[in-house]
Amino acid sequence: MKGILVSAPTSGTGKTTVMLGLLRALSEDGLVVQPFKSGPDYIDPAFHRAAAGRASFNLDTWAMGPGLLGAIAAQAEGADLVVAEGSMGLYDGVAFAGATGHGSSAETAALMGWPVVLVVDVSGQAQSAAAVALGFKAFRPDLPFAGVILNRCASPRHERLARLGMEEAGIRVLGVLPRRGDLVLPERHLGLVQAVEHPDLEVAIAGYAAFLRAHVDLAAIIAAADGRIAHPTAGLRVTPPAQRIALAQDAAFSFAYPHLVEGWRRAGAEILPFSPLADEAPPEADLVWLPGGYPELHAGVLAGAERFRAGLRRHAEAKPVHGECGGYMALGEALIDKAGVRHRMAGLLGLVTSYEKRKMHLGYRRAELVAGMPGFGPGTVLRGHEFHYSTILEQPDAGLARVTDAEGAEVVETGSVRGRVSGTFFHLIAEDAG
Repeated sequence: MKGILVSAPTSGTGKTTVMLGLLRALSEDGLVVQPFKSGPDYIDPAFHRAAAGRASFNLDTWAMGPGLLGAIAAQAEGADLVVAEGSMGLYDGVAFAGATGHGSSAETAALMGWPVVLVVDVSGQAQSAAAVALGFKAFRPDLPFAGVILNRCASPRHERLARLGMEEAGIRVLGVLPRRGDLVLPERHLGLVQAVEHPDLEVAIAGYAAFLRAHVDLAAIIAAADGRIAHPTAGLRVTPPAQRIALAQDAAFSFAYPHLVEGWRRAGAEILPFSPLADEAPPEADLVWLPGGYPELHAGVLAGAERFRAGLRRHAEAKPVHGECGGYMALGEALIDKAGVRHRMAGLLGLVTSYEKRKMHLGYRRAELVAGMPGFGPGTVLRGHEFHYSTILEQPDAGLARVTDAEGAEVVETGSVRGRVSGTFFHLIAEDAG
């Protein structure tokens, strides 16, 4: 499947704006475009889906083995073109290899054969931007490289000088985007706001598409696309943790990796969405799964959600419940918000967390289960990702797993288990195939 990967030297260069504009502009031209996200990200795929009208999936070389990577890449079947978005800088990853690699966007591009479109922020420089781009192109000569899109260009003179530098370096310019202060997606502490929360997402994406169409050579980008599926497989195979899964889905709970939920469905599981924020009790199911999200922003509403809490307790009397990150916090005894106000949570675990005492917890996680959790028995090794600012004040229950980071260092957030209820601060990506 032919495609490109949109990346950048660093975060904050505007690659998400470019990505969304490309997805919509190419779709408007009649192409069926398959979006992907390289690396662990819970938020961007929903924006991709809104722009392309097609589900977006994560590709992660640290957490995923070759078979799963190939199966996810094969979700592009039926598309005319792949457009993938990188994470952080092009070569940024972890020090020690995981299931397939170090988790960098460059690895994804090389593995799939997708040429890199590098978004370069030229503000504060002109010809010097060419040295940056040339360094990225030459750092790994085997990496397919389509060219650059120059972003935040201040004037026609600035563009001429930046283009001159790229020409001297032998780097193709695929587009030049003038500086526009209004083309910024709203953000919060874990990155972008969620797609469902954007005040006028459709208008924003249409604006990005018009902006890209006016300043980027779309035909050249299509022509530059190349690729291969390096590890073809028979299909996306993910064993569901239960047959009927009640899955929390609203503004407080939405961070579930798309390949897992889709894999559960394809394996025959029935996904039953419900909203704790709307005070809905979980529907009758074999398992209740609370994904991550932003419970700290909705703690007061959750504290007053009596039907949700009572239904969750009834379910836990006979059947399993699992929470990831924000879902784990909601299963605990209490959550303290940024103002220091203590809010009652479900009380199925003894966990007490505080967003008042903020500390960033970020990185890949490898977890060897000490106790079982839905879908996985003791001794199973899982790979996942943790990203939150909440601090554990109390964690009295038995630990769920022995957790280490990508460099093998012990992580104190072991998760918890009490009877049929379990939770982790890391988001599950894949079972360790090794």
